[in-house]
Amino acid sequence: MRHILLLLFVALFSLSGCSSTKQVRHLASDAVLIKPGQSTAKEVQKYMGEPNGRREVSPTVTEYVYYENRPGFLGNMPVLGSMVGPAGYEMIIVTFEKDMVTSCEFRNFNTSDRKWVEDFTWEEVK
Repeated sequence: MRHILLLLFVALFSLSGCSSTKQVRHLASDAVLIKPGQSTAKEVQKYMGEPNGRREVSPTVTEYVYYENRPGFLGNMPVLGSMVGPAGYEMIIVTFEKDMVTSCEFRNFNTSDRKWVEDFTWEEVK
């Protein structure tokens, strides 16, 4: 019985890399392709696809937001991956004026970034 469980574990562990069926985005490397003052909105959409969010800041200024969850430990495994929450997420904010990129910011967030809220001594505001 032990041999069967060990064999099952080894098979599950070795097949963990074969489960990628969706397109993988690498936001950190994609952000390098975007050049403020040179890239246009069409080029950004060609590199990155449709944004996850879009915001009109003014009649001539638009922001695109791209984000992707970063899998936690064992997050890429076929069975266990769906049970493990993300370790954080990555975000790119691209700002356009008319059709030209004016800025591109890459941000990386961890789930532990907000742990201070639990330990902070809150004072009541009167």
